[in-house]
Amino acid sequence: MNPSLKAMTYFTTAIKHGNIARAADELKIAASAIGAAIDQVEDAFGLKLVTRHRARGIQPTASGLEVARKCEKLLDDHRLLLAEMAALGQSLSGQLRIGYYAPVAPAFLPGILRDFVPDPAQVTLHLTECDNDQAQAGLLDGRFDVILFVSDNAPPSLGFDELLVAPPYCLMPRNHEMTRKDTVTVPEIAEHPLIVLDRPLAGPYYRALLDAVTPEPKIAAFANSTEMLRALVGGGAGCAVLNMRPDTAQTYAGDIVTARPISGELPDLTLSIGYDKIRSRELVKRFVDTCKKILSSERVGRLIVSASDPEM
Repeated sequence: MNPSLKAMTYFTTAIKHGNIARAADELKIAASAIGAAIDQVEDAFGLKLVTRHRARGIQPTASGLEVARKCEKLLDDHRLLLAEMAALGQSLSGQLRIGYYAPVAPAFLPGILRDFVPDPAQVTLHLTECDNDQAQAGLLDGRFDVILFVSDNAPPSLGFDELLVAPPYCLMPRNHEMTRKDTVTVPEIAEHPLIVLDRPLAGPYYRALLDAVTPEPKIAAFANSTEMLRALVGGGAGCAVLNMRPDTAQTYAGDIVTARPISGELPDLTLSIGYDKIRSRELVKRFVDTCKKILSSERVGRLIVSASDPEM
C-alpha cells in the first residue's frame, strides 16, 4: 500500500526530531501513531528506514534519509499546490471559459463583460458559441466554467439560476402589413412565408408553435444563425418567430425589422446561467452576480418583446 500524505508527514517529523515522542508532541498526536506511520512507510518501500534505540530515540538509515528528503519535497509541493489553488479560488484574475447558446448573446454579453471584468489585464475570457446540449455537456465535463443556455429541459445534475423568461414574438419587415397590429396571432403569422431558425432546440420549438395551424404554413427558408434570419426577414423573404432580440432594429444588410408580440397561451423559453454552485471560483461568482444584476434590471426589457412594449 502506498504511504499516505499523513504517514509521510509523521515520518518526516520523526526523522527531523530523531525522537518519536518529540514528533508526537509537535503534531499533537499519540506516539503510537508516529510508530505506525514509520512502519507504513517502511512497508511501502520494503526498506529499513530507521533504527529504533530504546533510550536514544530513532536514527535514520541512509535509505531513511533519502526517503525523508524526497517525502519532504513531495509534501512541500503538496502544500504549495493547496495554497495556490486556495488563492486561485479567491482571485479575480485568470482564465474564464464561457459557453453560450443564446442566439443573440453577442447583443448583450459584451455589456455584461464590460461591467464584470475587474481588470482586463488580469482576466482572459474564452467565449464559445455552441448548441444548447453542447453548452450543458461542456459545463458538466469541465470545459466551461459558466454557460448561458436555455434551461427548460436541464438535467437535475446541472446547477443554474434563471435569468429571464422570453416569450415568443414575430419578426417582420418594417413595411409588413402586420405592423399595423399591436399583437399578432399564430394563424396570422402562418399566412405568410416563414424563416425558421434551424438550430438544435430552436428549430423544433418554433415548428411546434405552428403544428396546429392549417393549412400548413410555407417555410421560405431555414437559417442556422440569428443574424442571417434577421437579414432574410429585413430583405422581405418572410417573417420569423424568435424569443430574444438584439438592441437594434437594423440588420447586417442595413434593413429595418419590426417585432410584434404574439397573443395566446404559448410556451416561453427560459435563459439561465449554469455554473458549479458549490465549488465556484470567485471570478465565476462575480460573473454570475453581474449577469443576475444586469438581466434583472430595466435593461432586460430590451431583450424581450411583450404586449406592453411591442415596438422594436
